[in-house]
Amino acid sequence: MRTARRRAQPNGNRREKLLRVCARLFRRKGFDGTKIRDISAAAGMHSGSPFYHFRTKQDMLVAVMEEGLAEGLRRSEAVLALPFPAEERFRRLVRTHLGTILEEGNDFIPVLLYEWRSLTPANRKRILAIKDHYDRVWQTLLEELARSGRVRGDTRLARLLVLGAVNWSAQWYRANGRASLDRIAEEAARLFLR
Repeated sequence: MRTARRRAQPNGNRREKLLRVCARLFRRKGFDGTKIRDISAAAGMHSGSPFYHFRTKQDMLVAVMEEGLAEGLRRSEAVLALPFPAEERFRRLVRTHLGTILEEGNDFIPVLLYEWRSLTPANRKRILAIKDHYDRVWQTLLEELARSGRVRGDTRLARLLVLGAVNWSAQWYRANGRASLDRIAEEAARLFLR
C-alpha cells in the first residue's frame, strides 16, 4: 500500500504541474497558439509525455477549466459559510473571485473565460454543469442581499453584471498598479450594494 502511494504521488504531482503549465500557456498564447511541444518543454517532459496524463490537448483544456472551477467553488463556498452579514460575505466573495482570477499562478479561470469557444460542444456542456454550481453560490448570496434591500432589481441580471465586471479585471489589473485586490473588492461592494 505504501509503495503504491509513493508511486502514485509523483504522477499526481506531475499531472498537477502539467495542468499549471497548460493553464499558464493557454492563458498567454491561447489554446490554438499553444503546441504540445510548448507544453512538454515548459513542463520539462519529452514531447509525447503529456499524453500519458491526457488523451488529447482538448482534454488538457477541460482539465484546466475544471480545476479552476473546483478551486473557485471551494473558496466561494467557504466564504458563503462564514458567520458574517451578507454585505461582508459579498465583499469577501468578490475578493475571493478576484484572487481566483488574478493572484499569482491562478491562470485557470482566465482560461475558462477566454478559451470557452475552443471547447467542443460536449465539453461545453460538461463545464457548464460545474459553472452552474459556481453561479448558484453567487445567486444564493445576491438573493439574500435582495431580501434585505441591499440589492435591487433582478438578482440574476445582477449576478451576470457583477461577475462580468469582476471577470473583466483580468484585462486591466496589474499586480503593481494603483489598486490592490482588497481595494477593488471594496469598490465593487460599494458600487453594487445599496
